[in-house]
Amino acid sequence: MLRLMSSQTIQLREANLVSIVAPAFNEEKNLLDLYERICEVMRAERSNFELLIVENGSRDNSLSLLKDLHRRDPRVNYLSLTRNFGHQGGLLAGLEHAKGNVVISMDADLQHPPELIPEMLKLWKEGFDVVCTKKRPSKIQPFLRKWTNEVFYYWIKTLSGIEMIGQSDYRLLDRQVLDVLLKLPERNKFLRALTPWLGFPQTEILYDLGARKAGKSKFPFLHLVQLAADGILSFSIIPLRMFVFLGLFISLGSFGYGLYIFIQKVVSMLGGPQYIVPSGWTTLTLLMLFLGGVQLIGIGMLGEYLGRAYDEIKHRPVYVIKEGSVKTR
Repeated sequence: MLRLMSSQTIQLREANLVSIVAPAFNEEKNLLDLYERICEVMRAERSNFELLIVENGSRDNSLSLLKDLHRRDPRVNYLSLTRNFGHQGGLLAGLEHAKGNVVISMDADLQHPPELIPEMLKLWKEGFDVVCTKKRPSKIQPFLRKWTNEVFYYWIKTLSGIEMIGQSDYRLLDRQVLDVLLKLPERNKFLRALTPWLGFPQTEILYDLGARKAGKSKFPFLHLVQLAADGILSFSIIPLRMFVFLGLFISLGSFGYGLYIFIQKVVSMLGGPQYIVPSGWTTLTLLMLFLGGVQLIGIGMLGEYLGRAYDEIKHRPVYVIKEGSVKTR
């Protein structure tokens, strides 16, 4: 656990309202269990809370179930988006409409155990503005998924210099932190890196990945690749600089090879061993293909950065709300 506050600076807090935000896409069979487990946890915690579920363009009966839960319990609120705006879009919609002075974000599939909330609130009351979470090694999670996660976070840290102490969107944010986070002007907010970048006092706790009761993962491999690209390209220009060094390396190599050929020619002219330039196009073809590939990769990398700048310039909303039980903006 990383503690960034001394005992002299710890101030006890009391939560007037805890907002629990969860994006949901086709989670009809998990929502009732999520609601019941959160109610049980918060009853024991004796804290006022709101549960804000963001229905992210589901094709099942999630919205009908949420409306019914809202009628039965006004602590349950919902937002329904016009279509699926991705996990981060749904998460931002919930965060921007949460009312609590402390906000906890989590997934609706119960793989983020609600029973961890009391420990998160305890750390917040001790003075931590951000409480992140990290999965313990689990047999539930495929080996390839665990390995790719570790590689991704290693490169995020290496390329951006940001120490990411949390590796999931199951986190607690103090209202002050959330307000600053939401005021950042960028459209595509990579929350897992932006949160530690802000520099507020933070800590990390481990949790065991819960078993999914129903449905399937909403994070296919391509989605994770996109998330990784957003994280790396949002926080570092080192990928662009790599092509500068690669270009220098290739140029120096070409210069060295040319100097080598020149010296062989001079030695041959002075009566030394005759140097025979190898015939054929294999070497030339390989060099051309290599340089062409490097150029295309560099152009593609540049295009990724320009594309993200283009998205920011358009100022299109990250999500569009169709209806909801909370006041929309």
